[in-house]
Amino acid sequence: MNDTKTVEAPARRDFRTPVGRARGMGSAKSGTGHFWWQRVTAVVLALLVPWLIGTLVSMIGADLETVRETLARPWNAILMAVFALSMFWHTQMGLQVVIEDYVHTRAVEVALQFLVILACAVGAFASIYAVARIAIL
Repeated sequence: MNDTKTVEAPARRDFRTPVGRARGMGSAKSGTGHFWWQRVTAVVLALLVPWLIGTLVSMIGADLETVRETLARPWNAILMAVFALSMFWHTQMGLQVVIEDYVHTRAVEVALQFLVILACAVGAFASIYAVARIAIL
């Protein structure tokens, strides 16, 4: 008689919900990238907000030409453009998460996601256009 016991590998655990198993749905594989990009934009904004506040405070009481000259300086124009892009991108990602978490009607969710993307894109393009107009004139 053979007394050796066979050792079986432990079964892999499936951590999906029963509904997720029934539908075959798992991770969408995009959450990590979204998480990190939201953190990157947050750090960029955290670094640029003190610069923006300092720049705006320095222009208190200045005439229009001084404000235009200040914003037209290359580094100020670049930092203002980076601030605007980061702000709208961060806003879009944050609102996307809120809509995904709290809107449960698919048609409303898609419509809101579209409107958020459109509004953030229009805001970003308008901001970049305004900065470019100030920097070039």
